[in-house]
Amino acid sequence: MIHLAKEDIKHTLGKFVVTAMGVGMLLGIVLIMVGVYRGMIADAEVILNDLNVDLWIVQDDTLGPFAEASKVHEDLKYTIKTINAIDKSEAITFQNLQLPLPHKKLAVFAIGYDIYGAINPINTKRLIAGRVLKNEHYEIVVSDKTLYKLGDKIKLGRNFYTVVGITHGTVASGGDPLVYVSLKDAQELQFTYSNKRIETDRARGILSKNSDLVNAIIATVKPGYINEEIAKDIRKWLHKSVYTRAQQKVVLTRYVVEKASKQIGLFTVILVVVATIIIALIIYTMTLEKMKEISIMKLIGLPNSLIVKMIVEETMLLGFFAFIFGNIFSHLIYTKFPKNVLLQLQDAWVLFGIVMVASVFASFIAVKKVINADPTAAIGG
Repeated sequence: MIHLAKEDIKHTLGKFVVTAMGVGMLLGIVLIMVGVYRGMIADAEVILNDLNVDLWIVQDDTLGPFAEASKVHEDLKYTIKTINAIDKSEAITFQNLQLPLPHKKLAVFAIGYDIYGAINPINTKRLIAGRVLKNEHYEIVVSDKTLYKLGDKIKLGRNFYTVVGITHGTVASGGDPLVYVSLKDAQELQFTYSNKRIETDRARGILSKNSDLVNAIIATVKPGYINEEIAKDIRKWLHKSVYTRAQQKVVLTRYVVEKASKQIGLFTVILVVVATIIIALIIYTMTLEKMKEISIMKLIGLPNSLIVKMIVEETMLLGFFAFIFGNIFSHLIYTKFPKNVLLQLQDAWVLFGIVMVASVFASFIAVKKVINADPTAAIGG
């Protein structure tokens, strides 16, 4: 019976193709929405993977710098290092900055680290030009997304920083490009006030200002020790919040990108429902247009099951070609999005299954019309 569906599609080929392309664009947007979510999760793990540390020690009763404000003293790293189970420990800062461009400001996420320390957040595999930081002041490594070149001067705070390295694929959980500065420069940018602010504070009697603060202490654990047990001891004796790598990943995915993922999920469901409704309406319209032919088929004795099979097959073919157009459409435009869009084959197959099931359900309205068709309508119509 598939040949009947094919012959009917040939009769309305233009409408069928245009409809498949229109629904395909909706399905393409669905794939892109899922890809945006996948990209957010992948971006959230870039810093974790590049640092590759076991423990994150942050301000007590906070979720850490990715989710909320966290300040600890820099010298806490020495206390952490004295713990027998700890292999390496370093201080690190995170902050949002606006880099000046010719006609606008570019939001970036800056990481400050001790360039002489044992843990370097710059993954040399991502370094596509230049080098890592070698001087404690006024050097910066930027992402290629910033469009800066080696040797460019960038004004941050009171000083100019020279671009000495360029990385690729380095982004924060929010999709902002990563830049790297020395710990001392990062502390100055984040914790040191302007001259006017210092004058005002002195006039108010505020004379002391501690800039030896960082946002977190990161540490690696020696082989043979259990990360959670070490974290529990630090929480107990040093009164800090401590997260293992797995827990920090949960913080990023649950608390940082959770709302965005829920929004994406809701939009995805809505788009699939809309696509299903459009397919149902088109198939119903196509069925109404050939009701006389269907009445003739019933009049000459064709069973309802054969006619219903033709309608269902047409609907599934429409869903199939819409899925093909959707894949083509999504792969043509996904690189134009400002955030990382990660298209995965498994998501495409899941969507294909959903589209096929939705197509079958979409055919039910037309099927009902076919079953209730009056064979006598073919006479004198």
